[in-house]
Amino acid sequence: MNQRLLIVDDDPEIRGLLAEFLTGHGFEVDTAADGITMDKALAGSHFDLVILDIMLPGEDGLSLCRRLRAESALPIILLTAISEETDRIIGLEMGADDYLTKPFGPRELLARIRAVLRRSGNQVPVHDTAQGQVMSFAGWRLEPAKRELTHPNGALVSLTGGEFDLLLALTRNPGQVLSRDKLLDLTKGRTAAPFDRSVDIQLSRLRRKIEADASNPRLIKTVRGGGYLFTAEVIVTAEAS
Repeated sequence: MNQRLLIVDDDPEIRGLLAEFLTGHGFEVDTAADGITMDKALAGSHFDLVILDIMLPGEDGLSLCRRLRAESALPIILLTAISEETDRIIGLEMGADDYLTKPFGPRELLARIRAVLRRSGNQVPVHDTAQGQVMSFAGWRLEPAKRELTHPNGALVSLTGGEFDLLLALTRNPGQVLSRDKLLDLTKGRTAAPFDRSVDIQLSRLRRKIEADASNPRLIKTVRGGGYLFTAEVIVTAEAS
């Protein structure tokens, strides 16, 4: 079965062009012009990913992103104006998986869609994951195949797709300084654009979830001029059957 996408954009020409292009590359595509029609589409069908423009009539894309993320883990790619860095930052903070600035080429969007869908499924683009592998650190338990993180107290911790992949990249490379470019390559399969802060934003959110004190992190250290360093010892085991 082909994967199904929902394009939410108030420009009918953009909706039509993207729908035609993505259908030609094997996706089923529905479109919506605003939040109301988006809600109707989501209520009536299953979708694998939403492409969401920030500038929409009525409820804007940032509000819709926040609402979608509160309700589900449905992958979201935001479309933003090239000059609105603040919107991109807020969108990532609200849990968007990636963003693309207008104007963009449809093949770039296609590459982003495929990368996000890989990350949202059981395939992890940071090295191959052995089935049933468990990674333990500082009392935490990370299960890549299940895409689950368990707190030392036994509670499951909710992570967005981007946060999960960032933590997985770090735990697979403990004791190594990973630059922003390297983390983007490991987690999103792309290099950083100028002033791309997506890694920093997602890492800040991740720290708030796994650090005892996010303002004084112990597990994920910032290396000035270098990137980030995962300091905890990571023990890799096979899950008991």
